[in-house]
Amino acid sequence: MTMHRHQMARLSSAGWQRLLNLPWDTEAHDCLHHWADQQLPLVVTRQADDDAISLGLSAPRRWRHRRLAIRVQRAEVLFFDEFPLLEKLVPQLPHSARTPARQLASSLRACDATARVYGSHGWQYLTGLQHVHESSDIDVWVSVTGPDHADAVAAALDAFAAPTRRLDGELVFDGDAAVAWREWMAWRNGRARGLLVKRLRGVAMPASLALLDASELIA
Repeated sequence: MTMHRHQMARLSSAGWQRLLNLPWDTEAHDCLHHWADQQLPLVVTRQADDDAISLGLSAPRRWRHRRLAIRVQRAEVLFFDEFPLLEKLVPQLPHSARTPARQLASSLRACDATARVYGSHGWQYLTGLQHVHESSDIDVWVSVTGPDHADAVAAALDAFAAPTRRLDGELVFDGDAAVAWREWMAWRNGRARGLLVKRLRGVAMPASLALLDASELIA
């Protein structure tokens, strides 16, 4: 299975045991021990050019919202999973954001697209712990098939309006090339001369100072 950013990884008991035996500080070890006991997931992050898999843990308030970088072997991953769909997360949102979120999910379905929620809201859904704070964005990623599809999805995202939550996130082309949806709109509308593309193994700005034909994003 091909990995992608924002993907969940579930570790084996042996993998957790090896991690717990590493020389973490007391706070990090306590957080990891909870993750291992509850069999909570880690997230796929940018990968290095070797055989190990780079993962991350975004801790809740209990552990001061620390971010832990973790390296595991492929054999230590039981399976890969995904962050929750936006529809599943709606009951967790503030009341003022629920109707806009449902409307967004409906608009995306009309575009033949779905949004998955990562970031603090996604982590809180998965762990049941306090990750979200008053200024937390709703971070979503949406898979798109090409420039025209990306335009339609970005327009649906741009229509989201909730007084207590800002919508942020990425459009993902061809399973790997991700661009911030707000930057995509600015670039397509001629308000930006470059577009940062994030991939599993790095980032690039293929249109650093000049407009780039959108087909190159999915080449």
